[in-house]
Amino acid sequence: MKLDILVLAVHPDDAELGCSGTIMRHIAEGKKVGIVDFTRGELGTRGTAETRDQEAADSAKILGLHVRENLRFRDGFFQNDEAHQLEVVKIIRKYQPEIVLSNALHDRHPDHGRAGDLAETSCFLSGLPKVETSLDGTDQEAWRPRLVFQYIQDRYIKPDIIVDITPYMEAKIKSIQAFKTQFFNAEVAGGPATYISSPEFFESVIGRAREFGKAIGTTYGEGFTSRKLLGTDSLFQLR
Repeated sequence: MKLDILVLAVHPDDAELGCSGTIMRHIAEGKKVGIVDFTRGELGTRGTAETRDQEAADSAKILGLHVRENLRFRDGFFQNDEAHQLEVVKIIRKYQPEIVLSNALHDRHPDHGRAGDLAETSCFLSGLPKVETSLDGTDQEAWRPRLVFQYIQDRYIKPDIIVDITPYMEAKIKSIQAFKTQFFNAEVAGGPATYISSPEFFESVIGRAREFGKAIGTTYGEGFTSRKLLGTDSLFQLR
């Protein structure tokens, strides 16, 4: 299946926190969107790899994804090296996305920045014909996404572009809440308190969306960065 947008996320729930509104907006416009998680989040203090698998599947239904899979890299210990790059290149060539959305390039969690760099490096390598890969016994053709953006996560980063997600904010919240073991839920008995399990953290996610929405004259938004300068055919396409 060729995807219009491929979201690369190091942990199940990263995509939901960072860009689920953007995902749903583009699916509603008829685009094909999928998520590939790098790890199962097995080092998380709360829950298990198995519960995260189920939560990711539950969230995928809410988002209306066309595909979601997991590369099962080692949470916390994967590297931006040749072995991991080639696995990500295989995924990029498999789905041939026009746009890739990936983790922030620097953030509170060290996995995020490393995954963002891994995604960007792999997008470049995927376009080189002399980087040879095969999937299920079939040689893959080179493919380079047209655009690579990073969604903004815990730490504030000034965005290069903001997407209006106002019609999808309620569903964004539900997709995050699908990860019942990870985030605050008054109806579910959790494990030990963590940085992301407090009510205050959840409110900060909503506050960030309001902040970005306000910047473009709407109620809610999601911000993205780009290492590439962005262009347009018409100034009137900008808001």
